[in-house]
Amino acid sequence: MQAALYEKERPKQPPKLGAQQTAILMTEVCSSPDGREKWIMQLLADRLVTLGAVDTISDESVRRTLKKTRLNRGKFKVGVSPK
Repeated sequence: MQAALYEKERPKQPPKLGAQQTAILMTEVCSSPDGREKWIMQLLADRLVTLGAVDTISDESVRRTLKKTRLNRGKFKVGVSPK
């Protein structure tokens, strides 16, 4: 009963991207992709590998990193909010 109520603390994994890799990701997000209108998560993950920032990374890790930085281009518009 006690084990069910009071679970042991789980070890946390280190972040996939460090400060330098996150800065590279932010730079890429703010640039425009070649031949496309906007970035998708898989393109960003592939771009980080191409640039040599990481050996491997998933699109989900890229999405979580962007969510933590609250960088979402296109979600919020500058100006008067619609009613």
